[in-house]
Amino acid sequence: MKFRAPNGERTRRPHAGFTLAEVLAALVFMAIVIPVAVEGLQVATRAAQMGVRRAAAARVGERVLNELVATGQWRRGSQSGEAAEGTDVYRWDARVDSWQQAPLRLLTVRVVFPVQGEEYALYLATLVDASQ
Repeated sequence: MKFRAPNGERTRRPHAGFTLAEVLAALVFMAIVIPVAVEGLQVATRAAQMGVRRAAAARVGERVLNELVATGQWRRGSQSGEAAEGTDVYRWDARVDSWQQAPLRLLTVRVVFPVQGEEYALYLATLVDASQ
């Protein structure tokens, strides 16, 4: 394509484009950056899911722990069950252990929750008076 210069002369426009070396360098750079970026997104997604599920598991654990203490069901020993929080179902189990001081017992509730195919556990504990 020919263009006229301001003084009226015809000039040729130089060819614009990338060299093969520039294209290969860009492809190598993308081959390095894209997997790192995808891994970063996966880590961020897992962290977000972990936070949401851990908070829900804490609510479930607290609810179960309060119910066991309020109703006195903790005296039956080890127990387990499932509890729903939103659309997710969380497995829980409770156990009673001895404590340093005689009438007190340690009641521990473990809540299991999945995050991206792996299971994680959250523990909540309180002391209960066995003499009452």
